[in-house]
Amino acid sequence: MIKHLRSAADLDAATATLILDTAGEMASLAGREVKKLPTLRGRTVVNLFYEDSTRTRISFEAAAKRLSADVINFSAKGSSVSKGESLKDTALTLQAMGADAVVIRHQASGAPHRLAAWVDGSVINAGDGTHEHPTQALLDAYTMRSRLGRLDGLRVAIVGDVLHSRVARSNVLLLTTLGASVTLVGPPTLIPLDVAALSRSTKVSYDLDSVLPDMDVVMMLRVQTERMQDSFFPSAREYSRRYGLDLARMRRLPEHAIVMHPGPMNRGMEIAPEVADSSRSTIVEQVANGVSARMAVLYLLLGGKA
Repeated sequence: MIKHLRSAADLDAATATLILDTAGEMASLAGREVKKLPTLRGRTVVNLFYEDSTRTRISFEAAAKRLSADVINFSAKGSSVSKGESLKDTALTLQAMGADAVVIRHQASGAPHRLAAWVDGSVINAGDGTHEHPTQALLDAYTMRSRLGRLDGLRVAIVGDVLHSRVARSNVLLLTTLGASVTLVGPPTLIPLDVAALSRSTKVSYDLDSVLPDMDVVMMLRVQTERMQDSFFPSAREYSRRYGLDLARMRRLPEHAIVMHPGPMNRGMEIAPEVADSSRSTIVEQVANGVSARMAVLYLLLGGKA
């Protein structure tokens, strides 16, 4: 088993499948009256978040606590980081405290790779800049497999602001490793060439309507206006008209197809409320599956066995 999870590229097909299978075992705990396992008792997991987060931070905290680990939540706001402390000095502090695993979300791409050189424990990337978010890709793959029964041969469209999406990059890497084919859809200004080049099988389209009838999965991405310095499309209304998933577009999908979104959503822009709340939507499932997937990652990285 790997020591760190810094990128979806760290996972080969066998390791990724092991994590997904283990997540399935962890999910079975949800139906129990007592949802905790003693497997990581005595271990310390630090959630080191330099960016705001709701789903990811709470998901990792819940995952660690269900495995009986001691959890330390570190937020950059209200810490020595606000006084100018560097990531390296923060890492050395965590190392001195004996952290067994550090879950890091950072605004700088590559921060988890640097952190891994400074601590002895495992490093898990919870999102670094516009680079990657590997555990989101794992929970997305787990959701697809749970709903559709397989990953090999699935046709997945990732739609929207691919340029600024770490979720898109990790999903392209992981899904193609597991045998799925990915099509990136969006305005030309929001489809970077480097993401399309991550896998030879990755396709690019600028026409959402032409792609939908052939897809098993449609994953809608939020437009990340907070990362945009320029105008990448004429207006929000124009973007929604061409790339928003409404009921009319959802009817173009095959009957078995599912709709996904990593959250948070801009309802009414990239996805209509009635689509987000439909039976085809897996958005709430993704949140629940995130806890199971992150339990599996923590369990396996910190010495658990299949």
